[in-house]
Formats: sequence, C-alpha cells, structure tokens
Amino acid sequence: MPLSILLNKYCLKNITVYCIGILTILSICQCNKTNKLTPYTFKLREGWEAPDIPGKNPLTKESIALGKSLFFETALSIDSTVSCASCHHAQFGFADDKPLSLGVMGRTGLRNSGTLTNIAYLPYFNRDGGVRTLDIFASVPLQDHDEMGFNLLLAGERMRTNEEYNKVSKKVYRREIDGFVITRSIASFLRTFISDNSRYDKIMGNEKGQSFTEAEKKGKALFYGSKGKCSSCHSGNQFTNYTFQNNGLYESYKNKDRGRERVTLDPVDEGRFRVATLRNVELTAPYMHDGSLPTLKSVLQHYSSKGSSHKNKNSILNEINLTPEEEDDIIAFLKTLTDHEFITNPDFTQIEN
Repeated sequence: MPLSILLNKYCLKNITVYCIGILTILSICQCNKTNKLTPYTFKLREGWEAPDIPGKNPLTKESIALGKSLFFETALSIDSTVSCASCHHAQFGFADDKPLSLGVMGRTGLRNSGTLTNIAYLPYFNRDGGVRTLDIFASVPLQDHDEMGFNLLLAGERMRTNEEYNKVSKKVYRREIDGFVITRSIASFLRTFISDNSRYDKIMGNEKGQSFTEAEKKGKALFYGSKGKCSSCHSGNQFTNYTFQNNGLYESYKNKDRGRERVTLDPVDEGRFRVATLRNVELTAPYMHDGSLPTLKSVLQHYSSKGSSHKNKNSILNEINLTPEEEDDIIAFLKTLTDHEFITNPDFTQIEN
C-alpha cells in the first residue's frame, strides 16, 4: 500500500480517536453540570466537631435522601417485610423496645438493637466492634440470617428493577444501584443523626431559663464523682469512652452471646461489649446487649450489687455502692440527656402517604 494512503489512514484514525476523546470529556462535563450535587453542612452546637466524612463517600443532600428512602425500604429484606427502621424507632431514640430484635419470618436476632444517636462519632460499629466503618455497617443486618436475611448482591439486583432508585443512584453515585450504593447512602443518612439539643446541652450552654433541679444536680455529682463512678466509662461529649467492658452481667457466658470474643477469639474479651452512649438513654429501654434489664432503675441496682464475679469484669464495679435515693438522683440526671427535638425531627422519620 502506498505510503500516502497509510499516512492518511493513520491521521484519520488519530483524528477519530481525538474527536471521541473530546466528545467523552464534553459528555462528562455536561453530566457533572446537570447532575450537580449539593454538599451537606452540619449545624452543630458550639464546641461540637463535625464527624469525619470519608473522601470516597462525600456527604450530599442527594445521598442522604437516597439513604433515607433505603432506611425505610422493606424490599432490602429477603421477604420484603423488614427494613432498618423496623428495629430503630424514633420514639425509642432510634433503638428497639424489644429485648431481642425480631427479623424476617419471626426470627429472633442475637441482640437488642442499640440507639443510632450520634452514630457518626463511633470509631467502630456493632456492640462487639466487628465493623470498622459506617460505610459498610448496613451490610451486617441486611445479610444476617435472623435480621433481614438477604444477600447484598441480590438486594442490588432487586433494587435495580425500580426505575426511580436507579435514576437517583446514577445521579448521586454515577452507577446503577448496587450493594455499594445501598450501604454508602444509608451511611450518609445515618451520619446526619446528630443529637445535641437535650436539656443537658442547653443547661451546659448557659441558655436562658435552663437549669438543673436539685435531684438532677445531686445525680450529676454522683455520676461524675467517686461514689457513682459512671463517668469512668461514660465520659466525654458522647458519654462513652468507646472501650469494650464486661460489666458483670453474667457469671458464665456458656450458651450466651460472648461479645467482643466473637470477633477477636481471645478469652480475655469474653463478655465485653462496647460502652454505649447515654444520650437519649431514657428512651432506649430495655438495656444491655440482650435487653435483660428492663429499666434504668434495674441497671443502677445491678451496678450497686457489684454484678457477677466473672474474671473479665471491670473491677471498678466492686467500688460502687449507691443507695436507692442516689440511684434515683442519677436517673434524674440521665433524663436530662433526652433530646426531644432529635426524635421528632422530620428529617429522620418517614413521611406518611
């Protein structure tokens, strides 16, 4: 073939590739222009730091809206009967009022579903700390046999049959809805679950007309003092030090949930569970990982009794000795941590049709 023809073909080929490249860039730019997302900005009480947001899952109003829809979506369970919201109710501080949460087909879960209050601040997830990031947290209940009983890949396939979900997913995540989109968008929604407007917060913020009652003052002193010792574990702004503790609930964990040991396989972690936040604790009964203590009074009585003699029990329990009146004062203080605006915020609740 003559050299001139080869050169013409070479040039034509490169011009074509060049044009396709330009068209692709223009297409991407146009897509980004039409699908512009709106960054979400936290509105926090003075002194509060915003939660860390992973760079690979930026927090936008659009991702939050998608996550909210999926949080209430029963089609994410194998028989389309259970959603995330089935075990996390607003009126109970986004926890469950059943000792052991119920899943698909009437199955009983392993644990009581804990509060989602300020979940974005946790360094790890589940009561045993087995999940390291909120971005994949939703995959655990979704795939747990006794909770939602499904498969993340199959859940994605099912969601892709919904045109609206697919449309929104493509706009927000530039891909059809799948397991990645499901878990990341639900995580975005949960990161907005900020509770910082309890009476305690208002009082500590010196807001006009806000003050502790005498019982609450006594309870606060006991909570932070050497007699109650509550703040040795329930410390800081979130009323937890995020450690794993055995609080003397059982003498033996044979045939029981072994807590952190299920993750580490280390006997030293038997019966240890992540210290829970006390924010909205008034609403989150029953208490403990298995919902075995029905009231705050029973919790304080358990600590006053010093608990079991399990080898892993936190020894600080042996130093607690509260009178019934002192227990009541601590409970009065704990109730100041209830944030009624948080649990009634329409941003977190489902809009009824």
